[in-house]
Amino acid sequence: MAHEIVRNEPLNYQDYLVAIRAPEVAAKIKPGQFVVMMLHDKGERIPMSVRTTEGDAIVMYIRKVGKTTHQLIDTPVGGTIKHVIGPQGQPLNIQKHGTVVVATDSVCGHAWSYSVAKALKEAGNYVIDIQCFADEKEVYPEWALNKDVCDEHHLMTKDGSVGEKGHFNNLIKQWLSEGRQIDFVYAGGELIKLKQLARITRKYNVPTWVEAHQLMIDASGMCGACRVFVGGEMKLTCIDGPFFDAHALDFDSMINRYSTYVSEEKIALERYLAQKRGE
Repeated sequence: MAHEIVRNEPLNYQDYLVAIRAPEVAAKIKPGQFVVMMLHDKGERIPMSVRTTEGDAIVMYIRKVGKTTHQLIDTPVGGTIKHVIGPQGQPLNIQKHGTVVVATDSVCGHAWSYSVAKALKEAGNYVIDIQCFADEKEVYPEWALNKDVCDEHHLMTKDGSVGEKGHFNNLIKQWLSEGRQIDFVYAGGELIKLKQLARITRKYNVPTWVEAHQLMIDASGMCGACRVFVGGEMKLTCIDGPFFDAHALDFDSMINRYSTYVSEEKIALERYLAQKRGE
């Protein structure tokens, strides 16, 4: 079954909103879960976070990084891809905690944080949403931010060119040191930043769940490439995750393995771009 692309819109110079018809997935997916896509029969399987659903389509935020994401974004509205598989992973246990922070500094995080913040607010929480970008050029349009699904929204940039200067770790650390009540944190993004976040919230005994962003090959539990260690026990991000207790995660092992295929990914992208240019 081919899946039609119904939206393909730029968010900045490298990130795009892409919506794809996938009726069975759209009917079942819950906050915290993800999908796996294949553009064609010989394509790689790529995991992707979901922002929301629109009718029978799933809406994602996708960055042009490697060959497959370039190919996907180069596919116009009305074009199709071969497979959309899901929902994958475990949905988050959404419940009333009190004051909850949802924070991210990555494109996939900007996607899933929308549905998670929305569900938490609907469950009766006071939701503080923090979205971090590198600079003004990366910031999304107003309509693509999470302002309409939270009680308090903070836009941050590393250089301070838009919004508040710094990273969500800075804000969370400041609030906790000042005695502000935070009952739970959900976060995603750069692994080293999530490791730092875990250190901050552990000090104040604030439960923290983070997206364990890991490489996936088959995303079905067969290959073990996305393994993580939680409290010394091996888990698979594609089956048991992608969210885990940050205070129990072995961040060092995740960080060490994350760049395993960087050189191969670079070669594949260079070949695709050369072919696109007709070289």
